[in-house]
Amino acid sequence: MFTKGPILSIEDDEDDQFLIQAVFKELGIENELLFFGNGKLALDYLMKTPIQPFLILCDVNMPVMNGLELHQTIADNDFLRKKAIPFVFLTTAANASLVNQAYFQSVQGFYQKASTFAGFQQQMKAIIEYWQGCLHPNSYLTT
Repeated sequence: MFTKGPILSIEDDEDDQFLIQAVFKELGIENELLFFGNGKLALDYLMKTPIQPFLILCDVNMPVMNGLELHQTIADNDFLRKKAIPFVFLTTAANASLVNQAYFQSVQGFYQKASTFAGFQQQMKAIIEYWQGCLHPNSYLTT
């Protein structure tokens, strides 16, 4: 898998961005961490970059383009779908309807942000370690 690629965090809350940065630093995660304040900004980046991102961590509720809209747009786009970037929702807003919508769209994970730093750190560690160990369809491409 492309474990060295950047991790995209689509998160509009600056406090949550700070928390994510702090957890990554604490865990020693070396991947570049790129923040986008809404799904549209992330989509623009994904459409233009030649870089293969390692992972997308996405909030659900954001202005301009929310997380569900972003995930569906990626799924509907051949170019982006072929990148097979793991997409995980990481949000404060979790309810049965949102979880069902996300999994109906075949999201790879849905986490409600833990309420403590230690809990959030444990969540992030589990997410990163899981995807570092997974096989990726593009890892079998030869150039």
